[in-house]
Parts: sequence; structure tokens; C-alpha cells
Amino acid sequence: MFENLSERLQEVFRRLRKHGVLREADVQEVLREIRLALLEADVHYKVVKDFTARVKERTVGAALSQALSPAQQVIKIVHEELIATLGEPGRLEFRGAAPYVVMLVGLQGSGKTTAAVKLARYLRAGGHLPLLVAADVYRPAAITQLEVLGRQAGQMVYSEHDSNDPPAICARGVQEARRRGCDVVILDTAGRLQIDAEMMDELEAVARQVRPIETLLVADAMTGQEAVHIAEGFHQRLRLTGLILTKIDGDARGGAAISIRAVTGVPIKFLGTGEKTDALELFHPERMASRILGMGDVLTLIERAEAAFDQEQAQRMEEKLRRAELDLEDFLEQMRQLRRMGSLGQLLEMLPGGARMAAAVSPEEAERQMRRVEAIVLSMTPAERRNPRILDGSRKRRIARGSGTTVQEINALLNQFRQVQRMVKQLGRHPRGRRGLMSLFG
Repeated sequence: MFENLSERLQEVFRRLRKHGVLREADVQEVLREIRLALLEADVHYKVVKDFTARVKERTVGAALSQALSPAQQVIKIVHEELIATLGEPGRLEFRGAAPYVVMLVGLQGSGKTTAAVKLARYLRAGGHLPLLVAADVYRPAAITQLEVLGRQAGQMVYSEHDSNDPPAICARGVQEARRRGCDVVILDTAGRLQIDAEMMDELEAVARQVRPIETLLVADAMTGQEAVHIAEGFHQRLRLTGLILTKIDGDARGGAAISIRAVTGVPIKFLGTGEKTDALELFHPERMASRILGMGDVLTLIERAEAAFDQEQAQRMEEKLRRAELDLEDFLEQMRQLRRMGSLGQLLEMLPGGARMAAAVSPEEAERQMRRVEAIVLSMTPAERRNPRILDGSRKRRIARGSGTTVQEINALLNQFRQVQRMVKQLGRHPRGRRGLMSLFG
């Protein structure tokens, strides 16, 4: 979502690299370009004003490091001030007696129901036993949606289809959590198309009834500055403890993510990075600042890899690499694990300079190519995957028909695979080479 902002800022820094000395005129030009880039990214004007003032104070007339170039010094200062603007990361604070109640609030369409399931899955992975409570009795099929998503994610859901009293439903949901031994209750409350007194009165009634330990606003990052105004409105009535920014993987300009903490004072706790129920990440301001400036986010990439790659599969892969026995079934499994880490576009953004790589190699085309490769391998028999040498013209024509591809595409895949096999054999002879291979294959 920060693609345009990243490109603008990187262009500013590229021009600055041509200067051997950091003069005040250069700083003024850089600040003007940064100000325009942030405003175009829909960052709140007060946040832009304060941000550029802090950067100017640290650069003009300051004793700058002699070890860094002018561009490096400005990038360092901008990076640090971006982190300060994004604010300290917020974390869930469970204290006192369980079950701990987490109330999710937000407008319709912000992704609140999906965020509830994502949060339940996240907490369960951390050793908690959450119960989801369907408290949206107004939106058609809202209760059913939570039940279906919860069932798909393996999460428990408490619901009542014959009640129109959200505070009472939430109270009974907490009682049910105690009965089942659940230590966290996540309330999926009702939203409206816009903030109104009736909705706020109801949410306050729910809060009085169950006394949530966390009240999290689910805000759609795609709404830009409107997300900041929504956060202010909810915070005035409900005293929010944190924010979940959803649709962070979309094509929004990113201004809400940068502005919302500075304007509201409410910490961002989670980011929704996709539609799947595992696409929820802890918010790390330093990582987001690095991505905005095109420095990548290697730590998040590593964490995704650790979550996506199966350890048993990695052990089997290591044994095969030692024997230099890589076949197309292994090739397919590694490709699937890579796709579980997220879209190629997201993964490229986490690499330093990845935005330019994504522009040069279309992530959409790369995804289509991966799907074609998967279709080709799945159209083979197990014997053909284990031993591609038996693929003659007749077998290739059958595979092409089954996968909707051509014999030429199959030949190209087999050539690429043979090159990988040769590399595995060459590197597998040396211990250092095997370690390098294991870093590639989980």
C-alpha cells in the first residue's frame, strides 16, 4: 500500500546522493518533497507539519555524523522520525482473572468479523483458548458468517439466532466461556454505515455489562483520512485500547497508518495483511517505517517463513539434499509453502529494493506462472513426478491437455528443474553448500 509513497521518497534520496555536502538549501528542497509525498499519501496535514518540523530541526545546523553521506544522514533521521510518528507498538494486556474480554468495534465493511476470527486464531497459536461471540444482530447473515468462518478456522463460536439484545448475548457468551474453560472472549459487535448515537449507546451498554479488558477498533486502511476521524469518534465514547488496521495489503495510499496514532494517541496493535484467517500480524513501527522507505522488512519475512514451512518436511528435504535426490514432488511442495507465506508482491516488498523488483517482474504474472507450474506437476502421475526422465512426447501431450498448457511450457519447466537438480548436486558435495541450500528450502 506504500508503493507510491516509497517511490517518491526514494527519488528524493536518490537526488540527494548526488550532493557531497548537506547544505541548508538542499535540506529545504528535500523537506518540501517529503511534505508533498506525505500529503499525496493522504497523511493528516498536522502530522505532516509536525514531522517535517522535527526532521528540519535535526538536520539544519545540527552536528551531523561524518561517517555518513548526506543522503544516509537524512534517511536515518526520516526513518527515526517515522518510527516516532507511528508510535510505540501496542500489545494485548491480559491481567486479572480470566476470561479476558476483547471487544471489537468498527463500522460496517471494515472487516470486523474476519478480524475477530483472525485474532482468535492468533491467540490460539499463542496458547490461549478463545471463544468468539456473535453480537451483531442487525447485519443480515452476520451471525452465520462468524459461525462459518469460525468453523473453517477451527474456532469455537457462541451465537443466538433468536435474540436481539447484544448486551445480554455478550454476558451469556462470557458465562459460556467460563463453562467451556476458555480464557479469552472475543466479541464481534454490530457496526453501522457511519457513527451514530444509537450504535455508541449500545456499545457502551455492552462494555458496562461485560467490562472488556481490551476495546479494539477495526479500521479499514483503504478509507484513508476517514479512518482517523472514525478512530477519534469511537475513542471519545469508548476509550479504545488499540487498533487493528485491515486491508493493509490493498492499494491505499497509506496515510491512515501513518496518521492514526499521532492524531488519536491510540496504539496500533495488529495489521490485517490479507483475506485468509492467518493474515494477521503484530504491528512493528520500525518494520513499517523500513518498508515505507524501501528498506524492506526482512524480520517479518523470516517470521512468515518460520510459520509457513513445516519442520518435518524441512528435515526430509535436508536428507534428500544430502543425497542430491530432489524430485518434482519436492519442487511442488516447496512452491506451495512459499505461496503460504503470502503473495509474491507482498514478499518482494519485504526485500530491500523489492518495490523496484516488483515493478520489473509483475507479481501478478509471477503468480500466474506459479499456478501454471502447479497445474503441470499435478497433471503428472506420481511416477512421473519422481522420475521426470520417463516423460516422452505422448506423456507430455497428455499432461498439456490436463493442465491447460503447452508441450513447450512443460519442456521449459523440465529444463529449469534439471538446472536446479544440477545445482543441488554441485552444492550438495560441500557442507557449506548444503547449508546454503537449506536456507533456500526451508
